[in-house]
Amino acid sequence: MRKAAVATAAGLPLVVAASLIAIAGCDSGSGSGSGGSKDSSKPDRAELSVSGSYLPKPAMADMAAAYFTVKNDGGKADRLTSVSSPLSPDVTMHVTEGSQMKQATSLDVPAGGKLTLSRGGNHLMLGKLGHLPKVGEKVEFTLHFAESKSIKVQVPVEPPTYRPED
Repeated sequence: MRKAAVATAAGLPLVVAASLIAIAGCDSGSGSGSGGSKDSSKPDRAELSVSGSYLPKPAMADMAAAYFTVKNDGGKADRLTSVSSPLSPDVTMHVTEGSQMKQATSLDVPAGGKLTLSRGGNHLMLGKLGHLPKVGEKVEFTLHFAESKSIKVQVPVEPPTYRPED
């Protein structure tokens, strides 16, 4: 019987450690734990920012494309519903599915995620350009969202072969 008591006493630290790990993994509901499915450290709204914007110098005088990333650090999704620019009265959003480009009425910006517009993927098309933008020029765009306030960005015109590093 003495051996059984020694074995139980030796296993006690393991039982205590396992219990502490299990308790630490539980969400207390205070917002500081990581066991819940919702990250309460993020606000219950979209928090949007724009980065990596560029417009390659257009090859044609009447059409251009533009690219950028909308990051959402918030806890609620939003949608990009339209984009306007003094350069063009005709700015449209497009998605690329396989080899097909399709016009979109909105683009999702997921909570805690990002919307990336890039060559070969989602992008903006500008038609009926007011003038042919030159490399180094900045073009103003206003991004309109379903829930969040509009965001104005100054988009640099880059050489036609420009490829961002990220």
